[in-house]
Amino acid sequence: MTDNINYHNNPLHGVSLKQLLTELVEQYGFEILYAYLSINCFKTNASIASSTKFLQKTDWAREKVEAFYLYQYKNLPRASAEQFELPPRERIVPDNQQPREPAELSFSDAKRLKQKRAEKHQQRQNNRKKQPSRSSRNKQKTNSDPWANCS
Repeated sequence: MTDNINYHNNPLHGVSLKQLLTELVEQYGFEILYAYLSINCFKTNASIASSTKFLQKTDWAREKVEAFYLYQYKNLPRASAEQFELPPRERIVPDNQQPREPAELSFSDAKRLKQKRAEKHQQRQNNRKKQPSRSSRNKQKTNSDPWANCS
């Protein structure tokens, strides 16, 4: 059975990575892209060609840039939790959602966003420290002598 899913409303449909990067760089520049995304290809010897080459090889970075394109440059409303789990190119954008004017971005907003992300990360780290790790929970359940049950 073939799934005939309509991706035509997704702004990434039919857009090459090079074209996407060109649009982003023309709108924001490499400095803003680095400030928001923290991907070194936008900081060190930044060019469309080198960034395209890096992003083609690096899935996590490409997906981060594509999500930025959808939700900052095309200014779409945030995807549902279910759609957000999918890579950006596989997301289905409802017909009633159309791209809008690119979001206005600044270095001060990027700094605030980084601080917010760092705080969330710290909270997650603190929550992990409070919970026993899986390996320690497993050790509590099993006998500490691995040879005890051997006869």
